[in-house]
Amino acid sequence: MTKKQERHIVATVGTIIFLVLLFLLLWFVRLYAVVPEQEEGVEVAFGEVEEAGGYMAEENEAVPLEQPSAASPQPSAPSDNDLMTQEDEEALALRKEQEKKERERKQAEALEKQRQREEQARLEAERKAREAAEAAERAKQAEAIAKANQMGSLFGQTGNTSGSGDSQGAGQKGNPVGHGSSGGNSWSLSGRGIKGSLPQPSNTFNQEGRVIVEIRVNAAGNVISATHKGGTISDKQTIQLALDAARKAKFTEGDHDQIGTITYNFKFN
Repeated sequence: MTKKQERHIVATVGTIIFLVLLFLLLWFVRLYAVVPEQEEGVEVAFGEVEEAGGYMAEENEAVPLEQPSAASPQPSAPSDNDLMTQEDEEALALRKEQEKKERERKQAEALEKQRQREEQARLEAERKAREAAEAAERAKQAEAIAKANQMGSLFGQTGNTSGSGDSQGAGQKGNPVGHGSSGGNSWSLSGRGIKGSLPQPSNTFNQEGRVIVEIRVNAAGNVISATHKGGTISDKQTIQLALDAARKAKFTEGDHDQIGTITYNFKFN
């Protein structure tokens, strides 16, 4: 057996002996503990029963009662509850006012949107009516142009100078038919007449054939636009000569802008 094992056994035995002695000591102390004796009570005499009751008032004897003194009510300071109630009422009134303003604002916005929708609908209806009227006017003018082109072809072939003017440059004046010829060329503009003679293109051309120019005439009778609409000549220089001449034409006054044609017949001299 080693020294370490011997020391372990000795420590264990010593611990057991200490615990046994401690148990015995506690046991004897409990057996021989002194219990103190309780003291007995002392009797006290309070005398006869009748005398112990003290003074008793007669059955019929009235005992005056103290009357509470009347005190004037003192005004009470406002409490926290009163202040809270007042603040709640003010907040409620303010909220109601804000809700009223919000309702009025929404109503105003709704009315404005309704007015804008009605205005847009009115403008749209006017636009459609205007477009329909313009389409009808264009159809009427296109029909008149087609008839004028047919008449112009006849005039160009036969050299007829019919109309209120003459072929020597007197021109058409106040022609209610809306078409005529001058100098071997013809024009068509519904309800209008030409002032003076129809302007002639420059003679510096090297083509022979026909150029049809569509013109737009304002209420004052001035040609405000001229575009090439067809014919038998494709030479750009000759077409430009026809356009330049058409822009110089003058017609009688009308109520609004109108569209017509001028047909130029180019022949070699």
